[in-house]
Amino acid sequence: MVITATDCRASFAPYMANVVCCPQFDATLEIILGQSSKYSGRLALNKTQASHCLSDVEKILESQGANEELQKICSFHPENLTVASCPVTDVDEFERTVDSSRLLAACGRIDPVNECCDQVCQNSILDAAKKISLNGISNKEVVPHGRIDDCKNIVLRWLASRLDASSANGVLRGLSNCNVNKVCPLLFPNMTNVVKECGNVISNQTFCCKAMESYMSQLQQQSFLTNLQALNCAASLGMRLQKANVSYDIYTLCHINLQDFSVQGQLYYMPLN
Repeated sequence: MVITATDCRASFAPYMANVVCCPQFDATLEIILGQSSKYSGRLALNKTQASHCLSDVEKILESQGANEELQKICSFHPENLTVASCPVTDVDEFERTVDSSRLLAACGRIDPVNECCDQVCQNSILDAAKKISLNGISNKEVVPHGRIDDCKNIVLRWLASRLDASSANGVLRGLSNCNVNKVCPLLFPNMTNVVKECGNVISNQTFCCKAMESYMSQLQQQSFLTNLQALNCAASLGMRLQKANVSYDIYTLCHINLQDFSVQGQLYYMPLN
């Protein structure tokens, strides 16, 4: 809880949300459910239990200095702690269905860098999720939409039940780091002014770069980024500019680098824990 409260500290949580706070908040809840399954025998809560659990966790975190709106910041709801559409929540049934030894061997300990490339643990989780998602389905070719993703959460909770809290946190944060770095989390605002000043043939470099500087300042207000996220954001914005007929390399022209995509113009690569 201390790590989560620190990673989600009140004033920084909105800016650190996608990189640090929300992955840690998610990991904490998965670990709580995983550890509790050793006594309850179940890897999910009912709706009433989920509401109470989430409320209690938030109160504890708030008392330790965390932001009081974590549910909103992280788009996390009590339903995230339930079974959702996955047909398996019983620990014994899970272990009868899945090759738990293989799963634990693949995910008991991961290298954060190698895992993002080799995806050994991620593939094992997906395989286990697919297996339990088929329970109760006569037509094995048709799996209801979203069921595999719901079952992935069940798999993560089972893993958390078989590791100590610190090790489980390292694994879950390592896995979330791979997902975080796959996409650009920024919302790109309207670029009409940039297109006006920088589109087609640039008539005034100063006006173009001022328009671009103003645009980048809007991006900087949104979030801290990892190096890989910044690369993805730079590529995404570049494609948008090209589609809008901004063909000149204005990154070079206006001296825009990766640091300009992050809060306060500073680029951070966040550690896993």
